[in-house]
Amino acid sequence: MRMSMSTATATATATNIETPPMSDSSLMQLMWLASPALPIGGFSYSECLEAAVDQGIVASEPEASAWLVDQLHLSLARSELPVLAQAITAWRAENYPRIAELNAWVLQTRESQELRAQTEQMGRSLLEWLRNHTTARPAQIAELAALQPSYPLAFALAASATGATTRDCLLAYAFGWAENMTQAAIKSVPLGQSAGQRILSALTAEIPAAIAHALCLDDTSRQAYAPMLAILSAQHEVQYSRLFRS
Repeated sequence: MRMSMSTATATATATNIETPPMSDSSLMQLMWLASPALPIGGFSYSECLEAAVDQGIVASEPEASAWLVDQLHLSLARSELPVLAQAITAWRAENYPRIAELNAWVLQTRESQELRAQTEQMGRSLLEWLRNHTTARPAQIAELAALQPSYPLAFALAASATGATTRDCLLAYAFGWAENMTQAAIKSVPLGQSAGQRILSALTAEIPAAIAHALCLDDTSRQAYAPMLAILSAQHEVQYSRLFRS
C-alpha cells in the first residue's frame, strides 16, 4: 500500500526557527556530492526498479513515479536517511564507535548480495574520492577506511565537513538518489526525458516530508523492511538480461 506524507504533516514536523543562509562553499560542496558526475558509480544501479520492469510491475510513467515515491517513503526515509543524519552527528563529534555501529547496521540490513555490493562499492568509491580531496581530515578518512565502508557512512563523512545543516545534507543525498533513480526509470521502462523530469518533480515534492520523518527516528524506530525490494533484488541477481547491477 502506498504511503505518502502530507504537506500538513511535514509542516507540523518542521521547525519555524530560521537558520543563517548556507555559505557559498557549503552549498557548492553539497551540489558536488549530489551530482551524478561524482565518480561513485551510482548510475549503474536501479535498486530493483529494473526487476520491477521485467516483472511487469512498472510499465509506464505513472507506475514508475508511484514506485519511486513509495520507495522514498517506505525505504529511504526509514533507513538510509536516518542513518545518514545520525552518522553526520557522530562524525562531527568524532564518535568512532558510533560510526562503526551505524556502518554495521547498514551492511547487516542489505537484504540481497547485490544490494550489499552496491553500498560497499559506492562506499569504497567515495572513500577514494575523499582521499583525493580536502573534504575530510586524514584521521577521519583512516577511521572510515578501517571499516568496510557503506555508502551512507562515507557520504556522511563528506557531508559533515561542509558545515551545512544536517537537514541540508539529507536534502543533497535524497536529491542525488532521486536523480539517479529517475535516470534508471528513463533507461529501463523506457521513458523520455520529459517524463523523467515529471518523475523527478514528483520526487522532489516528497523529499522534504521524507526528511522530516527521517529526522524524527532513533535507533529503535529506524528500520529496513522492504520485502518486495528484497524479493525483486534476489530475482534480479539471476535475471537473464539487464542493464543495471541492482
